[in-house]
Amino acid sequence: MWQKFFALVLLALPLPAFSQGFSVTVLGARGGLEDGNLSAYLVRPLNEDTGVLCDAGTVLNGLKVSEQKNAFQFLDKSNKKTDNHVEYVLHNVIRAYLISHSHLDHVGGLVDISPDDNHKPIFALKSVNDVMSRDLFNGEVWPNMGNRGKNPRIGVYEYHDLKPSIAADIPNTSFHVTAYPLSHGGVESSAFLLESKGSAILYLGDTGADVMEKSHKLLQLWQAVAPYLRTRKLKGIIIECSYDNSRPIHLLFGHLKSELLLQELTALRNEAGVSLKGLPVIVSHIKPSLTSAEASETRIMRELSSGNIQHVRFIVPVQGEVIKLY
Repeated sequence: MWQKFFALVLLALPLPAFSQGFSVTVLGARGGLEDGNLSAYLVRPLNEDTGVLCDAGTVLNGLKVSEQKNAFQFLDKSNKKTDNHVEYVLHNVIRAYLISHSHLDHVGGLVDISPDDNHKPIFALKSVNDVMSRDLFNGEVWPNMGNRGKNPRIGVYEYHDLKPSIAADIPNTSFHVTAYPLSHGGVESSAFLLESKGSAILYLGDTGADVMEKSHKLLQLWQAVAPYLRTRKLKGIIIECSYDNSRPIHLLFGHLKSELLLQELTALRNEAGVSLKGLPVIVSHIKPSLTSAEASETRIMRELSSGNIQHVRFIVPVQGEVIKLY
């Protein structure tokens, strides 16, 4: 009798809300050379107004370009009417920064915007936060905007050290994040697995291929992510491909080129044991060429397309655009 009663009660309860995917606003798409368009991806669960910024190479210029391309119409649709979308997104939509590593093309925009930013957490591996507090926000390179290191500490940013492979909640969002170390030419970089209401998205900072880095960091990441592919929870991957295949191995500097990215996707397929067909793969951190008449993204996409035996859906991000991952 009681079993039937509880069963009826459970049936009467509302079903949990599941996110069907993510909205990715590209504040910065490129790597290295292109001022004002460097790695920064605003990730929100679909139908939610708040999110996190994965890396912060470009912030203010990315917000302005995104506003010009009507990327923030979701604010008006959700009755968050404002005359200044750029200010509102900075102060109210971006609830935290996830910093993969402290190279300037991943943190320069954060430094620039910090005097007009509001209080936010910075989530990163301890090694990354240590560099940020010691060598960047240190009162010499830039005023100490953090809550660690030299006095005076202004405390706009609060460092949160992530432990590898252990999930942490991100305050004031529906996200929890798990960090995985990556090898980037002798520097510890990071990947972030973001989860919200039954969906996941994987963001990788700069990384070399395991075969080049003499490590197993990417293999360990693929092993961790494989269950999310098997259960169809993984809605997409943001991963770098800095160079085309003409780049000599000894000049990769801890980055991927087209053939190495394809090899790593095959490794992911082998670990997951399921097809990657149709999986959105956003190809980030493409470095522009100063010598070739052909655009770098054109060459890289041609190489990736010709070797795409896993049949993923490669996407080249464009600054200011919104990419929806279902």
